[in-house]
Amino acid sequence: MFRRILASVVLVVVAGILLVLAWPQLFGLHRTFGVAHVVSLRAAAAIIGVALILVLLLVVLIGRAVRRFAASLAVLVLVFVLVNAAVLSTRGFGDTALETAAESDLTVLSWNTLGDEPGADVVAKLAIDAGADIVTLPETTEGMAFAIAALMKAAGRPMWLKTTHFDEISKSRSTSVLWSSDLGAYSIDETLGSTSTLPSVIMRPDDGDGPVIVAVHAVAPITAEFDNWRADLDWLAGVCVGGNTIMAGDFNATLDHMTRLGNAEGTAIGDCNDAALATGNGAVGTWPTTVPALVGSPIDHVMATANWRVTGMRVVQSVDGAGSDHRPIIARLQPAE
Repeated sequence: MFRRILASVVLVVVAGILLVLAWPQLFGLHRTFGVAHVVSLRAAAAIIGVALILVLLLVVLIGRAVRRFAASLAVLVLVFVLVNAAVLSTRGFGDTALETAAESDLTVLSWNTLGDEPGADVVAKLAIDAGADIVTLPETTEGMAFAIAALMKAAGRPMWLKTTHFDEISKSRSTSVLWSSDLGAYSIDETLGSTSTLPSVIMRPDDGDGPVIVAVHAVAPITAEFDNWRADLDWLAGVCVGGNTIMAGDFNATLDHMTRLGNAEGTAIGDCNDAALATGNGAVGTWPTTVPALVGSPIDHVMATANWRVTGMRVVQSVDGAGSDHRPIIARLQPAE
C-alpha cells in the first residue's frame, strides 16, 4: 500500500514539473531561473524526452516490479514531448522564401558576430547578397562596421553607420548598426537609456520620416545577470511603442520569455510583431551554431510595428562555420496598406 501511495505522489510531482516546463506561462514562471533555460530549448527538451521514453519502455519490458510505474512515467513524458512538438509546429519549422523586394520594402539583416569573428568580408557579402537596407550587429566594433560599410559602398550599396559601446575592452560590449543612405540621416536617441549590461542603440531619423531603428543586445540569462536579463526585456517592451519601429538583434529570449510583454493581442513585445512567427520560422534556432537549427534556440529576432508587413524571413545556416555562435537572420518588410 505504501509503495502505491509513494508511486502516486511521485507521478503527481513529475506531472506538475513537466507541466511547468512545457508551459510555464500558465503559472507565470517563464522568466524564472531554470525554467526559462529549459523552455528556451523546447526541441532539445523534446528529444531528451523521447530518449527517456525509450529507456522507460525498456524498463517496462524487463522490470516486472516497476512495470506499471514506468509505463505511467512514459505516458507523462510522452505528453510533455507532444506539447513541445505542438508549440514548435505552430511557430513554424522554417520557410526561407523571400519575395522580390519592392522599392518601398526594407530588408533587415541582423547578426551577433561574437566580437567581429566572421570578418568584414563575410558580413558584407551576406548584406550585399540580401540587399540589406538595415544591418544590426551586436558584438561588433566600430572598426569592423566601417570595414563592412566600405565594402558595401564599393558594391554600390552606400551605408551610414553608428556604433555604441559600454567600453572598448570587450568587443561584446559594442553594438553597431548600418542603414542605407536612401533612408537619410539618423541620430542616436539616448533619452530612453539602453539595455543593462550589453548595449542596445536607438536610432531616430533626423527629419522624422522613416522608422525608428533599434539594434538590440539583451544580456544572456546567466546566474549573475538574471535580474538584468528580465530588466532588459522590460526595457525592450517599453522601447517598441508607437507606429513605426523596427527592432532587430540578439534578444537572448524566445517567444516564450516574451509572454505578457506585448501591448496587444498578437504582439510579441511592446507594439512589435515577430517576423519569424509571422513567416513560419519561429521554431528555427539561431543559437548555437554547433547544433542543428531545429534543435537550437530562436533568440535572435527581427521585430516591427503593425505598419510593416513581413513578406519573408530566413535564418541563414550557410555561415555556421564563420566563427560566430549565432546565425544571421534576414527579414523583408513591406509597408502595410
